[in-house]
Amino acid sequence: MHYNYAFILLIFAGMLHNFIASRIQAQLPFEPTEQQTQLIEALGTFLMSTDNEKCFLLRGYAGTGKTSVVSALVRALNELKQKTILLAPTGRAAKVIAGYSGFPAFTIHKKIYRQKSMSEFRFQLADNLNTHTLFIVDEASMISNTGTESTFGSGRLLDDLVEFVYSGQGCSLLLLGDTAQLPPVMQPHSPALERDKLLGYSLKVHEYTLTHVVRQALESGILHNATLLRQQLLEEKTSDFPKFELEGFSDIKKLGGMELIDEIQRSYEGVGVEDTIVVTRSNKRANMYNNGIRARVMMKEDELTNGDLLMVTRNNYFWNKPYKEIDFIANGDILQVMRVRKHHEMYGFRFVDLTLRSLDYDWEIDARIWLDALQSESPAVMNELTNKLFQAVAEDYPEITTKKELYKKILENEYYNSLQVKFAYAVTCHKAQGGQWKKVFVDSGQISEEQLNSDFYRWLYTALTRATETVFLVNFPEKTFVSNK
Repeated sequence: MHYNYAFILLIFAGMLHNFIASRIQAQLPFEPTEQQTQLIEALGTFLMSTDNEKCFLLRGYAGTGKTSVVSALVRALNELKQKTILLAPTGRAAKVIAGYSGFPAFTIHKKIYRQKSMSEFRFQLADNLNTHTLFIVDEASMISNTGTESTFGSGRLLDDLVEFVYSGQGCSLLLLGDTAQLPPVMQPHSPALERDKLLGYSLKVHEYTLTHVVRQALESGILHNATLLRQQLLEEKTSDFPKFELEGFSDIKKLGGMELIDEIQRSYEGVGVEDTIVVTRSNKRANMYNNGIRARVMMKEDELTNGDLLMVTRNNYFWNKPYKEIDFIANGDILQVMRVRKHHEMYGFRFVDLTLRSLDYDWEIDARIWLDALQSESPAVMNELTNKLFQAVAEDYPEITTKKELYKKILENEYYNSLQVKFAYAVTCHKAQGGQWKKVFVDSGQISEEQLNSDFYRWLYTALTRATETVFLVNFPEKTFVSNK
């Protein structure tokens, strides 16, 4: 009996596909569900595919096990000596994927861009020197493509990510994310989770969507209620107040304003300040919480003290220069004040020099922060302050007559380059996205029926799923709580 060569190759490819799938499954600490088994088989097919520029799009809701399967995939490929690189949009999100996979992870920006020169605050697309490597990108719902990040490459992060990955010989991309989460700021959808967008790059797209929440996850009140929110999103029933089912669950609780201070205090004493977060709907409300927490929970009277947690609100490319391991200080990074040093008054503004430690990367850095920016309530206010500082610094150089030279000189000024930060005890949901904390306090503020829509439901779903232990629903109307019997 004679078999043709193509038929033999087909049988061999099928055997390899099954072998890969079995290795992934062997790395799971539990018996996979039917959907997870189908996903593992689809991953086996994808990995054995000989297509050039292949991409796997994995969508999965909270509690469906996507992170467990991807962790098993990474371990299986490592065992088989196949190369993977783990990426995420932010340092905090990279820390999360590194934690659950057991392998190092990097921010997308750190991996795909390099600084043009030490004198320029511009980054160009790096050369992808990796070969036959699978790039796995978590929290892909956060990847924007608006053209506004002008400091980096083309300014379009998804475009640049795709260009970088596929410029490497035999490299491929796995994007994973949750379509029920918030899309990037000012965008209606998450482009990195849209098949048509990926096909537009001429990629061969494999995809799978995990929708079935596993039984163990449904025993969690957080995931049970997140699933209810997601179902209302899918059914487009978002014009009514959400209904929370709390009975029988110990990990999701309603909380009145009178109990709030005591509960935050208990959380700080129990899991620590770094593992506690308040998620709000506006910068103004976050400021109110931050000031209240510092005054009434931490009993801090000074404007800024040792131990304070700060969140960077604008990328900074200046204070990292003496530190080779730090490419830049990123918007969203959380820093702890290790030492308050010298205060300055200059150009009609106030500044202070600090020693800061990064919670996500564990480096220390000396930098100057702009104290006037600490309490700003909107990007518009911050832009106005920045323009005033720019004009004030410009007056230091009356001898420079060309705009280009003047701009270059201002960009070298230490005060103009001071870090812009806010306190990090309470943040907006977009700032919290991608991160995880043990205790999460969710405050939606005064929400009217006119404000109820899919955007609010996505906000609430994203806020709930930041917690790994307990969610506290702060000051929600009584009518949002129902019996689940």
